[in-house]
Amino acid sequence: MDPRKPLDTPAIALMLVLCLIWSMQQIGLKATAADFSPVLQIALRSAIGAVLVGMLMLLRRERMSFVAGVWQPGLLAGGCFALEYLLVGEALRHTSAGHVVVFLYTAPVFAALGLQWKLPSERLAALQWLGVGLAFVGIAVAFLRGVQDGNADLPGMLWGDFLALLGGIAWAATTVLVRVTRLATLSATQTLLYQLLAGFLLLLPAALLFGHTTFNPTPLVWLSLAFQSLIVCFASFLIWFALLRRYLASRLGVLSFLTPLFGVILGAWLLDEAIEPGFVLGAGLALAGIALVSGYGWLKAGFRR
Repeated sequence: MDPRKPLDTPAIALMLVLCLIWSMQQIGLKATAADFSPVLQIALRSAIGAVLVGMLMLLRRERMSFVAGVWQPGLLAGGCFALEYLLVGEALRHTSAGHVVVFLYTAPVFAALGLQWKLPSERLAALQWLGVGLAFVGIAVAFLRGVQDGNADLPGMLWGDFLALLGGIAWAATTVLVRVTRLATLSATQTLLYQLLAGFLLLLPAALLFGHTTFNPTPLVWLSLAFQSLIVCFASFLIWFALLRRYLASRLGVLSFLTPLFGVILGAWLLDEAIEPGFVLGAGLALAGIALVSGYGWLKAGFRR
């Protein structure tokens, strides 16, 4: 029997804070992209985050586990983590931060599809399958919105949107690995350290290989790097993995869909990004589908009452 439980008030409060932080990470990467290449920034934040997590483990006298059956999925999860952020960093070069957040946070749908084959507690009901279909319709509508809205840079933005969607799939793969392998028995710090180390070791060479090495140390760049390293990579990811071990992943996903809403609003407010009507329609359908998939347990309980 799965020991994870439905969400309670502290978990809901933490998820709301995480949604705001995660939406701001894309805003920060986009705002500093001209002075600090996103992929390079993500690689460096991963290194700093790994050092902080390692120091925390030393203070706790916690040893890293490399036993058989743990390090293999750990490295694989780290590879998925690095791939996710490589795709995100590249996507931000072609499309808006709001678009990246929306497509990235389709991850709960893909995670639900993966988990339902492995865990009895995560099996999809008929209403959730309807939500999956609605989410994919919304994704299709969001991709097609450029034709309706007369976007002059349609090919570039569509490519960026597609990369962000692939990033969401990579994130979903990480979630599934954490849940269905022996990584589920590790502490949040060990799981995170696997991913941050892999992120740094894979993303730094990728940044050098693709020429994403711009670094102009402005005050905004330093502020962004501090936020990305201390708040996003260290604090928020530790909280996320701790929540994954205590609560049902599908229930956490129902609140994570607030992140793209925050991202679109903050992108328009802080970066003056346009909000295209066609994209809003597609994003709304996708988020409604995600809500059905992730919030089925709440809906079922409400109907019973």
